[in-house]
Amino acid sequence: MKKLLSVLLLVSMTASLLAACGSSKSSDSGQSGTGSEGGSASKKVVAWAWDPSFNGAALKIAEELYAKENPGFELEVVDMAKTDLEQKLNTNLASGVKEGLPDIILVNDPNIQKYVTAYPGTFADFTDKVDYSQFSPYKVDALTIDGKVYGVPFDIGVTGMFYRSDYLEQAGFKAEDLENITWDEYIEIGKVVKEKTGKYMSTINPNDEALTSILLQSGGSWYITPDNKGNFVDNPVMTETLRVYKAIADSGIAKPVTGWSEFVGSFNAGDVATVVSGVWQISSIMDAKDQSGKWRVAPIPRLNVEGAVNASNEGGSSWFVLEGSANKDLAIDFLAKTIGGSSEFYERFLKENGGVGSYIPSFSSEAYSQTPEFFGGQAIYTDFTKWSTEVPGISLGMYTQEAKDALKNELPNILNGSDLTQSLANIQKLFEQQVQ
Repeated sequence: MKKLLSVLLLVSMTASLLAACGSSKSSDSGQSGTGSEGGSASKKVVAWAWDPSFNGAALKIAEELYAKENPGFELEVVDMAKTDLEQKLNTNLASGVKEGLPDIILVNDPNIQKYVTAYPGTFADFTDKVDYSQFSPYKVDALTIDGKVYGVPFDIGVTGMFYRSDYLEQAGFKAEDLENITWDEYIEIGKVVKEKTGKYMSTINPNDEALTSILLQSGGSWYITPDNKGNFVDNPVMTETLRVYKAIADSGIAKPVTGWSEFVGSFNAGDVATVVSGVWQISSIMDAKDQSGKWRVAPIPRLNVEGAVNASNEGGSSWFVLEGSANKDLAIDFLAKTIGGSSEFYERFLKENGGVGSYIPSFSSEAYSQTPEFFGGQAIYTDFTKWSTEVPGISLGMYTQEAKDALKNELPNILNGSDLTQSLANIQKLFEQQVQ
């Protein structure tokens, strides 16, 4: 468990160590060139990322576009597993070792504040480098710390309620019956679907917090407060989130699953009528070729609390540049002019890799207005991008994972009928023990 004292010591140590590393030279395995005034500035930057068919492919599109206006530019993408990337980065930064680090790194959004706060002065300030008014606000909010914006927004996980139109029609429901509903209405619809079709409305996995995360953000809240305190007690959104979660479990409309394979298998096999998930789930749904034309997408249900909306997010990442990078200025310019400001990039990213970003000018492009036959000719990307502008902005804080772990520890008790007020107090106490 992460101790607060160790974090404070780490911050103190790295602040002094990193300050002396701003002029560090590059190594063969990391940065190329010095970029120093009067020397031969390198036109090569190095990026670390996971998933070469998605994140790496996106960088290659950006490289191609940037090189058109900057002949000789070269990008080296170092592929590694997400956990390996995070471990290597943390190890180097904690020890103050900059040799071998890249110019650009991919950061999972929940880690943004943790990195920037724990390693001050390590990441480049993009505040004046990108027009952030052109991005969905909630993505920018996640990158903003103490008035500065770090990095460039990348892919998003804006959520929707994917549904089998044939099952819903068989149960007597039309598309408009699924628009802008509450979770209580969703449960009642699910009961009718189960009775009329024999199909579950959804899945439920007591070992996964994806649904609770979606519910919380749709209500403008999170597991922790902006100042990194536990947000379980006296939080109406949290109370309503767990009430809904238990109501879904108790209603009998959800099929229990225990992992990713069972989750995906449930809708690929036609066992469930809806899937509430991020836009990136499209490719998994389309794996069931025999279901083409039977799927549609509606906004997610909303919580019964003031300010809640029918929109949320699940997942997403952003690109950072290391402040001490030998090629910092070139790396910033590369990202700002491509991922940070090119509709052509996002059009190609969607067409070639199925990736959806939050760059608003690209939303009106032909790529985003396509009408896949698999989804009955619905302009699904137009809908998702509209919903992305409605997602509440929140602070993800430093201890999201610790808070999720505390919740999962108590979730079985909640599902078994324990007093919710006491359970929330238990979660709060466990979270505080983890971070102090």
